[in-house]
Amino acid sequence: MVVEDGPALGVEVEAEAGDVALDRGDGGRAVLGGVVDERQRGERAGDREEHGERGGDDHYRIGSLTKTFVATVLLQLQAEGRIDLDDPVEKWLPGVVRGNGHDGRRISVRQLLNHTSGVHDVTSDPAFQERVFGPGFLEHRYDTWTPRQLVDVALSHPADFPPGTSWSYSNTNYVLAGMVIEEVTGRPYGKAVENRIIKPLKLRGTSVPGTRASMPRPSSPAWSTLSADPGAPVHDVSRLNPSVAGSAGEMISDSNDLQTFYRALLKGRLLPRAEMRELTTTVPVSPEVPRIRYGLGIMWEKLSCGKEIWGHSGGIHGSSTEGRVTRDGEHSLALNLNADWTGDGAAVLEAEFCGTSPRS
Repeated sequence: MVVEDGPALGVEVEAEAGDVALDRGDGGRAVLGGVVDERQRGERAGDREEHGERGGDDHYRIGSLTKTFVATVLLQLQAEGRIDLDDPVEKWLPGVVRGNGHDGRRISVRQLLNHTSGVHDVTSDPAFQERVFGPGFLEHRYDTWTPRQLVDVALSHPADFPPGTSWSYSNTNYVLAGMVIEEVTGRPYGKAVENRIIKPLKLRGTSVPGTRASMPRPSSPAWSTLSADPGAPVHDVSRLNPSVAGSAGEMISDSNDLQTFYRALLKGRLLPRAEMRELTTTVPVSPEVPRIRYGLGIMWEKLSCGKEIWGHSGGIHGSSTEGRVTRDGEHSLALNLNADWTGDGAAVLEAEFCGTSPRS
């Protein structure tokens, strides 16, 4: 769910009996990637491993790449005149965003999408972290979370800053954005994603699972230490109730579909010109990282070689994903690592788009 560095090549794990622990050894590589570069008229899609355990049609949880789908739906709804992104959140969710300095009357839907709302991030709550990401996961992995429950956890903390005065990544913003879509359309946000993006683009490997804990086939196990200690025992976390992420990060896809989506989006196939300008209007993330800016559910990044790329990073239990594309939509990459204790997505992006060698 969080914005974070994603995978790097060369992580290996070997399973023991059962689904509790793993030893790092000479087992199957956990990296899966796909690349398309139309300017070279070539396509490289599929696994990047030695043992063939992951294929090009492998499904995986994409975490925060879900946010780009959600923002695209809201921009489509604005293009149809059904919502204005400058509407206050209060208009669509009366009384929901209140307390501890949060006030939906002062926060716009746009500020949810570009993370300038100041709404506290639910995943920063210590009790939530222990139950969801720590050892408590093993007991609570099948719990169902409603969007309102996630929002209420976040609102139990003070707002991070007054709306529009700073930037801070908050999954709560996109939980609220999904709730707004439901109010506008009268249906769950996932239905809007399916009808407006998945079906038109024929993304056969992409789904919005809701509360379904299982993964579609084919898919590979997802591994997590459930700890900040990279040397801790590793657990199979493949099965979980994705409502814990909801519209901030629950979706499932594959590398081919993700490239199809981001290429179509940046080529203007999903949004009119005016909404494309809004999608790609960015705000600074931090003075310390001037090469990254955030639009509406999409990040802009300038690499060391000067190349500019768009997309998102995603992390959810045992799954780290990168989806990037150039502004012309001609060169794209989707990459997944099904182990969450390591990874260096920045090195992979530099290697692909700048031609440098990834760090080991």
